[in-house]
This record gives sequence, C-alpha cells and structure tokens, in this order.
Amino acid sequence: MAKITFPKILYFLVAFFMVSYTTKMGAQIVIGTPDLQFTQACANEDFNLFGVNFVFNPETGINSSNQFIVEMSNSEGDFSESNIVFTSNPGAISTSPASVNFSLPTTTAGEGYKIRIKSTHPAASSTPSVSFSAYYKIQDSPFSINDFIATSHFCPGGSYLLTIDNPGSDGNDSPLNYPSLTFNWFKEINPTTSVLVAQGQTLSVTEAGVYFVETNYGTCTSDSFSNRVTVLQASSADEVFANITSSLGNPFCAAEGPTTLSTVQGDSYQWFKEGTPIPGETNQTYETAVSGSYSVVVNFGSCEATGSIELQSGSFTSSIDVPNVNMLEAGDVLVVSVTTDAVNPEFQWLLDGEVITNATQSTFNVSDFGFYSVIITQTNGCNTSNEHSFQVEEFINPFPEVENIPNLISPNGDGINDTWVIPVRYVSGSNTEVVIYSSQGEIVLNTKDYLNNWPEDQLSTSSVNQVFYYMIIPQGLQPKKGSITIIK
Repeated sequence: MAKITFPKILYFLVAFFMVSYTTKMGAQIVIGTPDLQFTQACANEDFNLFGVNFVFNPETGINSSNQFIVEMSNSEGDFSESNIVFTSNPGAISTSPASVNFSLPTTTAGEGYKIRIKSTHPAASSTPSVSFSAYYKIQDSPFSINDFIATSHFCPGGSYLLTIDNPGSDGNDSPLNYPSLTFNWFKEINPTTSVLVAQGQTLSVTEAGVYFVETNYGTCTSDSFSNRVTVLQASSADEVFANITSSLGNPFCAAEGPTTLSTVQGDSYQWFKEGTPIPGETNQTYETAVSGSYSVVVNFGSCEATGSIELQSGSFTSSIDVPNVNMLEAGDVLVVSVTTDAVNPEFQWLLDGEVITNATQSTFNVSDFGFYSVIITQTNGCNTSNEHSFQVEEFINPFPEVENIPNLISPNGDGINDTWVIPVRYVSGSNTEVVIYSSQGEIVLNTKDYLNNWPEDQLSTSSVNQVFYYMIIPQGLQPKKGSITIIK
C-alpha cells in the first residue's frame, strides 16, 4: 500500500480548491420573467411602492457580492432609455424565489412600461415583464379653468377659449406648474357620461356644451380635474367675453422677457391698455413686458366679444425713507430704511460703488459722507432687483453763533474763514440791512437777507491785502460800522 505523504495531501487540497473556484467563476444563472404584484402603478407623494417577484436558478450560481437590479423601460417598453428603480445590497438576496419593492420616477407617465431583473455577479438578465400602465401623479388636486366662470358665450361663427388658470385665484394648484403633464378635455353628454374632445393646455370651443379638463394620468384615478364651464352660443342680448391668456402665466417674470397675450380667433381684433387703443395692435396676439390692464375687442362679423386681463409682471415695489440729497453734521448718524413688498428680499448697501461689508439688512446707519445705494433682490418666484440711491453731504451751518463782527477773512477755499460770518442777530431773517463798500466807495453788497456768504465771487487779485468797509443797520438800532481786510 502506497504511503500518503504530506506533499500529496497538500497537492490534493490545492487541486480541490482550484476546481471549486473554477466552477464558481464559470457559474451562470437563469432569471425568470418578473411576476408583477400589481396591474397598474399609480403613485403620488403619499404612496410609491410596488412589488415584484422573480426566481433564479441555481441558487449556488450567484457570488456573495451579487446584486439584483430592477430596471424599468420607457413608456414604450424600450430599455435603451431605462431607469434603475431598485438595487439590492451585495449578497442580500441569496435564495429563490425573491420579492422586492421599487418606486416610480416622478416623471413616469404612460401605458407601455415594462421591467426586467438583472444580476451583477454573474451578469444575467431576465426577459421583460408584461406591459403595465404607470403614472406618478405629481399634481393630484382639483384646479380651476377660466377663473371659475360658470357660464360663457361665443358669437355665432366664433369660438370661446377655455384655459387652465396659471396660477389663478384662491391658492389654485395649477398643473401648468409641472411641465411634464399633459391634459385631456371632455364634453359632458349627460351628468354621468363625457367624451374626450381634445388634448392640450387650451380648448377652443365652437359647439355649445359643458366642458372640463383632467390631467392625463391614463387609467389611474385622480383628483386632478377642473371645474365645469357651460359654453353657450350667444344671442343678440348676451354679453360675449373673449378670454385672454398669457403665454408665461400671470403674473409672469418680466426679467425673463416679454409674454404673449392671446385671445380667441375672430375676424378682426383691437388691443387696449388702460382703456386706450394700442396703435397698430390688431392681431390675435399681443406681446408685452409691461404690467397693466389689457383688453381686446374681437369682431366675429355677427357680433363682438370683449376680454380683459390684469397682467402682473412679477416685479415688486420698494422705497427708501430719505430724499436724494441729505445733509449730515460730522459725528451724527442718519438711519435709512427700505420698504418693499418683494418676496424673500435680500439687501446690499454700497458706498461710492463699493459693497459695504455685512450691510445686508433693510436698514442702515449712515455715518460717512458720500454716494450711497441699496440693491433689493427678490429671491422667490421672479428673481429681479430694484436699486435706490441717495447722497450724504456734510452739513455746514451758514449761521454759526459768533460774538463779534470779524474784520479779517481769507477766501482761499480752504474751508476756514472763507466768508465774512457775522453774528446771527444780523443775518437773514433779522431784517438787518448789510452794506459793503470798496475802498473807492462803490457798493459791492446791499441786502436785508445776508447769508454769511460774502464774497461769493472771486475777488480781483492784488499783491496787497484789500480793504472793504461795512455798515450794518439793524432795525430800530444804531448802525455798526467797520472795515474788512481780505488776506491773500
């Protein structure tokens, strides 16, 4: 009998593990067709979880790091534009059959979706599931059309335009805020039956009836529907209205460009702003970037229809509580406040065109002289800005209290003793007559409203100091006389 040595034992162990490893590396599995645990997938923000079962074989064929993936096709069943809607943790699924739950992307909308199951280690894929309808109801509440108007008329041979309000009144949750949505318009046959008549954001009605619109969620039930509007053909006694819609909604954001106002189709048109005809605007549409009251008259031949809209540009109002020019004495503070109806406003104050650090509140304490501005930015909805500017100059009292009448001045522009400043009891408002004579006896100033501002004009230059003479004549008092020497 041959002796089994340690090298032989080691050889057999290595060979065994190599065979096992090779078998494992070459393992393959088959994944069965997914078994949907639903007939249609109707999701919203409160519910978005759908189950699927699948089998795979053999269980021993998967690696401990394997992950199972649920892949969802587009609405036509095409996996070239697929979404991964579930991925298991490595090694989490190791037995067959298996069950997983997945959620729909919020853009899901269609009747022909499919899913398939894929594995990573080893790589394998199932055949696609049966088709199913799937919708994520991103807007799932009632909304308004034509601002809840119950009854409207159209002229014989004309039409009436039904539109989804955006945003409308009373907190209307307009589905137009969700660009991925589509809409189905219906006409009632009787209180329990209606027929689909069109798709789109608007409906031009040329036939009397009761109309409404629903968000297109296919076979999924939904609360996303509008009010009913009864549309009638007008008689001569009926007042006919022509709806006006804004292409960018109302309010619209003027900072993003103009909006187009549209009305129903007729034979001719005339647009108005604030009740005044707009010259040359005689088309079915009118483009504007300015808020205001707009109206239109549409002629149908047999009658005329009128429509109006209070167009809002999405801008805001703001003001500051100081004038354009402000005088401030050195050491004093001027408090400036902004008032605005902007939504979530932000503020930035500037001095001489430079940003003032940390000056981002609606009020600012001004203590320096210069040219100020504040920029108010609306940060919610229509992002736009307003700017206000004002100037702060140093206040110099033209009538400081001095005891004596000076006899020396030096008008050299240095801000010190540049003008002849006399006691307040003799200046403007005291009805005191002030007369100044040249050395030749010519009157150079004669006023009863002296403003401490002489000389206002540049005096003729001279190599020697000039001398002038004054006479101050207070009302009912003795005159004051003396000389004024101009020091160069």
